[in-house]
Amino acid sequence: MGLFDAVMGNASKIDAVQIQQEFAKVLAPGEVVEHAYQLIRDYFVFTNKRLVLVDKQGLTGSKVEYHSLPYRSITHFSIETGGTLDLDAELKIWISGSATPFQKQFNKRLSIYEVQSVLASYVLK
Repeated sequence: MGLFDAVMGNASKIDAVQIQQEFAKVLAPGEVVEHAYQLIRDYFVFTNKRLVLVDKQGLTGSKVEYHSLPYRSITHFSIETGGTLDLDAELKIWISGSATPFQKQFNKRLSIYEVQSVLASYVLK
């Protein structure tokens, strides 16, 4: 991920094996990281059981919030592809009980179609 993309908050795919090791202390027995995407310091992770949004807070990022979303809580989601002038794509995820969606930006190097396909495979089970 380039510096400009990091500053703009665009997501890029990261190695699931690396995140599996980092997440060992927060994963349930038998839970496996299957896909992961990073936004500057924050990232979100698709496991075989849930979606985990990780928010690193403060200047040092030493305080970390792990927001766990069971796939059954996701009521719907949408993607917006990049256009001619706005090259970034956007993913929105709505959770039951919340009117405001979670929003994530993706740069053109990462296929928003891949991300929505991954999410759909978990939500539509």
